[in-house]
Amino acid sequence: MIWTVRRCRFLSRSPFLLDLARALAAMGVELISTGGTSGMLRTAGLTVRDVSDVTGFPEMMDGRVKTLHPNVHGGLLALRDDDEHLLAMAAHGIEPIDLLIVNLYPFEETVAKGADHATCIENIDIGGPAMIRAAAKNHRFVTVVTDPADYAQLIDQMKGNSGATTLAFRQKLALTAYARTAAYDTAVSTWLAGELKETAPRYRSFAGKLAQPLRYGENPHQGAAFYTDGSRREGVATARQWQGKELSYNNINDTDAAFELVAEFAGQGPACAIIKHANPCGVGMGGTLLEAYLRAYHCDQTSAFGGIVALNQPLDAATAEEIVKIFTEVVIAPGASDEARAIFASKKNLRLLTTAGLPDAKKGGLSFRQVAGGFLVQDADIDSITAADLKVVTKRAPTEAELADLLFAWKVAKHVKSNAIVYVKDGATVGVGAGQMSRVDSTRIAARKAQDMAEALGLAQSPAIGSVVASDAFFPFPDGLLTAAEAGATALIQPGGSMNDPAVIEAADKAGLAMVFTGQRHFRH
Repeated sequence: MIWTVRRCRFLSRSPFLLDLARALAAMGVELISTGGTSGMLRTAGLTVRDVSDVTGFPEMMDGRVKTLHPNVHGGLLALRDDDEHLLAMAAHGIEPIDLLIVNLYPFEETVAKGADHATCIENIDIGGPAMIRAAAKNHRFVTVVTDPADYAQLIDQMKGNSGATTLAFRQKLALTAYARTAAYDTAVSTWLAGELKETAPRYRSFAGKLAQPLRYGENPHQGAAFYTDGSRREGVATARQWQGKELSYNNINDTDAAFELVAEFAGQGPACAIIKHANPCGVGMGGTLLEAYLRAYHCDQTSAFGGIVALNQPLDAATAEEIVKIFTEVVIAPGASDEARAIFASKKNLRLLTTAGLPDAKKGGLSFRQVAGGFLVQDADIDSITAADLKVVTKRAPTEAELADLLFAWKVAKHVKSNAIVYVKDGATVGVGAGQMSRVDSTRIAARKAQDMAEALGLAQSPAIGSVVASDAFFPFPDGLLTAAEAGATALIQPGGSMNDPAVIEAADKAGLAMVFTGQRHFRH
């Protein structure tokens, strides 16, 4: 069905609104609007009817009540091909509204700015969502626009259809409209849950705005897209991409993992994390960013090929020169110098992303994953420990150098898939064992990685000798601990809490190891 737009209801604060209003007025569309917007349109020389003229009631209660009226909702909801609806409209003086343009009160932005409770409450839109839902329900006759990104296409539709829009276009806009109000309500309910510190509300919803369609998902036969949640946490969602082809599903997932890991070392000096398949293959700190990168790279040069590099400081030219010596999928950093960007420019397939800063590793949030028939929701794993939180359980306490490496290893282990074992020496990983069904297997794999590192660098012995080891969960038996000791480790950090803790501690003492308990585990599945 093709029809002509006769009357438009505006409730919009978009900077593109004025151009849209002028285009609509030029096509003979009657404009209706609320106070602030109508004043702006009149100042621009356009003829506008106030909503109060349509309803017969003034805006009241500080603007809380202005569009909740039968003359508005009847005009949106009336079926134009239903005689009873038409008779009701005529009997009550209700005029049809054919086009609704609404940008909701900026609730999400208000919360993101850290506004107080009362201000957030006042920015919960009521009339806007009600009108959007009414218009979207009646999309057979009414066009509803909730996103300024659709303004240009709206004008093109009307110009190409003698002032009308097509049913297919209205259906698409109705889909967007319902998703927008759902996302808006999700933002409000999530905020309220946080205000009330409600960890398990009766209903939980998640929403996002399309950032980009993706070529495919984890595999080429899977469709995929990337959505942002409006939180503005520094990372892939906020980054500027300077070069390289479009990010893939796996690129985004791995880049997020890398940046969240390197953010653990904010303010602690230059640090670098290299990720492959969502697991760290090397993490290092150094006196310079170049040194940090090389220490991370040397941990596992084979896996670093085609990996994701994350830095906790702006990328400099010296580090860029070293990175381009091998194929790297993505580099992400809180900034990059002009010289570094120029070095990367010749590597067309390398994606360079920069952000305004690092994500706050101590700032909470929610993580969720789908399971059959529902989804699991949990608080983000933001807990961290200091030396004061550790409990020495062996006869020998760790040295100052061992303690520094133990804390470093613990931060890395938090970002390794369980079962996780991390060998660290002098502020850099030298072996990582991830994702094994047996903790002792992860310990063996990490030791083997350290031996591989020695062979790649021509070292006289494995760097696991003299290293420390972090385990993301307790050792259920002494075998994993003894494997680490056989590889040359001298100290261990683990949560503790096993029924076999006494046997594990006894084994550590017999091997001359220092061991500390955190009382906290970091499973990451």
